[in-house]
Amino acid sequence: MGFRVEHDYLGEVRVPADAYWGVQTQRAVQNFPISGIRPSKEYIVATATVKRAAAEANLLAGRLDRRRADAIMKAAEEIMEGRLQDQFVVDVYQAGAGTSHNMNANEVIANRALEILGERRGSYDIVSPNDHVNMGQSTNDVIPTIIRVVSLTMLKALLGRMEHLSSALHLKAEEFDGIIKSGRTHLMDAAPIRLGQEFEAWARMISRDAERLSGCEARLAEMNIGATAVGTGLNADPRYVEEAVKVLCRLTGFRLRNAGHLPEMTQSTTDFVDLSGGLRALAVDLIKISNDIRLMASGPKTGLAEIELPAVQPGSSIMPGKVNPSIPEMVDMVGFQVIGNDTAITLASQAGQLELNVMMPLIAYCLVHSMTILRTSCEVFADKAVAGIRANRERMEKLLHESPGVALALNPYVGYLKAAEVVKKALAENKTVKDAAIEMKLLPREELERIFDPHELTKMGIAGSPSKRRSKR
Repeated sequence: MGFRVEHDYLGEVRVPADAYWGVQTQRAVQNFPISGIRPSKEYIVATATVKRAAAEANLLAGRLDRRRADAIMKAAEEIMEGRLQDQFVVDVYQAGAGTSHNMNANEVIANRALEILGERRGSYDIVSPNDHVNMGQSTNDVIPTIIRVVSLTMLKALLGRMEHLSSALHLKAEEFDGIIKSGRTHLMDAAPIRLGQEFEAWARMISRDAERLSGCEARLAEMNIGATAVGTGLNADPRYVEEAVKVLCRLTGFRLRNAGHLPEMTQSTTDFVDLSGGLRALAVDLIKISNDIRLMASGPKTGLAEIELPAVQPGSSIMPGKVNPSIPEMVDMVGFQVIGNDTAITLASQAGQLELNVMMPLIAYCLVHSMTILRTSCEVFADKAVAGIRANRERMEKLLHESPGVALALNPYVGYLKAAEVVKKALAENKTVKDAAIEMKLLPREELERIFDPHELTKMGIAGSPSKRRSKR
């Protein structure tokens, strides 16, 4: 393949001749053969976007000449369009703060800019990764800015998929609203509920999670570009700082603003903890919904079997005909991973010292990973599971008929203890609660018929009461 020799202040390093990266990236490749995980395409695009904005801002500030600026901007735009992504080769577990990733970007952009200018790679006296591509910047303000840009970009996509899932659940809620089933608390029989009410609750949970995540956007839109090394802005031209955010607004379409206090934004990463907390809350709700669906679909003969999931693949390598709740199982695993990522983000955020949090590479990776798997799992969950759920109406009617949970409706009429006696009799004699109450002659038969009307049992108020009947009319 051949090599070229590049230099930094530590000495010489051989770099593959066809590589766009340079000496500092090569050192990072050698130093961090940790996971084999490289930055995601979204993170690379966000990186190139920040570098593109910085070059234009330095041009407008009169710090970077037109020839170099145009070449750097062109190189960054190519990366934004998806080119040269294979040149970002530094492991996500790397030196603190993300210096290796920042230099990987600086070197790739510099060498591509050199090609655009008709120069050979490595001619850093013409376009320097540090002096020109990284002008007015530090890893310590570039990486947080990248994380904010990529978070806003990916959050927008995630919110769209969450809306898709919530809509799918809402459609099922409307379809199933007339189906009454036994509710369960503590996994035991409880008061009745409509199947549609359960699905509507799930739809609203996802919508509430979306509201919570949307609340993070305003804080993420505060950019600390221009903070440079420790938040004081040393070496960043004030006009450059102002223009960089304006250009980023144009490139991303987001309403971004300069940070009110750059040292604070350089030290604190709790905006990312806030976002991760919203992702964790979504994961918790998704796990709850998935597990409810798994329980309700259990069987088909020895479980609840209240609903039927679409069969997406064989469920066993040894048991013929077995079909598993594969999609909800996947959603559970995604949720567990997101909760683990949130723990890592929290620990990384509190681990920063003094003027900088050096754990930003881990924060960036975990955030991007969580938003990626949540976005795709919401879509798959909606399309391959929720949309195809069928209700087993006969099964739910049978279980409701046998459930002692309906005895709750007797409390306002006969009291808790007397209602408990009805349940005891019903269970001992294998009767329904209504039949046991009729035999005990607690109330006139026609009044008990009104009280135990299934629809009455799933609505607010006292079942069978005259006031409730009047409100229905």
